[in-house]
Amino acid sequence: MFTLGILISSDKGSKGERADESGRVIQEMMEQQGYILKKYTILPDEKELLAAEMIHMADELKVDLLLTSGGTGFSKRDITPEATLTVVERLTPGISEAIRYNSLKITPRAMLSRAISGIRKDTLIINLPGSPKAVRESLEYIIPHIAHGLEILKGSASECARK
Repeated sequence: MFTLGILISSDKGSKGERADESGRVIQEMMEQQGYILKKYTILPDEKELLAAEMIHMADELKVDLLLTSGGTGFSKRDITPEATLTVVERLTPGISEAIRYNSLKITPRAMLSRAISGIRKDTLIINLPGSPKAVRESLEYIIPHIAHGLEILKGSASECARK
């Protein structure tokens, strides 16, 4: 099965001032799908720290999938997409577009998401929203398809054509 890294971007969460519910939702949902958690960490909204951790998880831990949560809005401290852009080698805009598309069915505020996704080496990195409810809705929508993308990335599947 695939390995997983979870990176939460939260100033308050990193100081223990707020319980991290979104990360727990990610962990629970992904472990139910058979993903093996390699690392789960909470960092403050600091671009360099987030980027360094993404690089560590991708290059050293070699997680197959790295899910981030938080830091994708309009606040001046929300810099997860910018940190992600500094580490990915190829963008995968369809994933983030699909998450927004699904979220727009629930709330027009989904248009305010700046989340991105991309590939670094053999790791798929996806920015998820910060709220537990939005994380759950996003994962429910993309989970059925992410494994196939990872199979292609790893070379164990060769095409996306529907049968």
